[in-house]
Amino acid sequence: MIRIKKLTKSFGSKNVLKGINLEFEPGKVYGIVGENGAGKTTLFNTIAGLESFSGLIESNFTSLKNHLGFLQTTPFFFSKITGKEYLQLHCNARDIKKINFKETNIFDLPLNEYAINYSTGMKKKLALTAILIQQSDVFILDEPYNGVDIHSNLIITSIIEKLKSLNKTILISSHIFSTLKDTCDEIHFLKEGIIYGSYNRSQFKDLEKEMTQFTLGNIVDRLNLK
Repeated sequence: MIRIKKLTKSFGSKNVLKGINLEFEPGKVYGIVGENGAGKTTLFNTIAGLESFSGLIESNFTSLKNHLGFLQTTPFFFSKITGKEYLQLHCNARDIKKINFKETNIFDLPLNEYAINYSTGMKKKLALTAILIQQSDVFILDEPYNGVDIHSNLIITSIIEKLKSLNKTILISSHIFSTLKDTCDEIHFLKEGIIYGSYNRSQFKDLEKEMTQFTLGNIVDRLNLK
């Protein structure tokens, strides 16, 4: 269980998160949606311990970050590290031994090449593989489908379903609402640093309509298309 109480985060005079209250349970998939700048990545960074904050983040773990795998929107790679070395570093961080990298390379990545030379999608898949082999209890996936091919999208969805069956806690953000609708148990709509609404599966259609109205409004009509 992860409990977030009155979570606030500011950068200078800009308030990015404004008193967030959320709970995440094991065995469930939670989606976080919102426009660019709504605070999704900042929320994930605070949970992962990468940003200071005001408020409270509680969990059943002594140190949440030691049980958490965080897939960032744009993973960082050192310039002279191969894909295999990148995976090995993640294993070393959790004292995990005897990993068969050939077997776990489900995305068929060129592990002997420098990761910095990978395409955007390949980098995302390498970073995802790295946090999966760490055997975490909590997974934060920030735009996991961004930049990857359709085949990999199917694999990622299957991975999320498997993690759920293993009683993991999964948080996902995505600009593709259909991917969240297919995988999530609950979706939270983040708007200007505030949880505008929380929706279960039976309410996803209402959320989709609300998001469409909020995002589009009459913007297409302004083109006066004929």
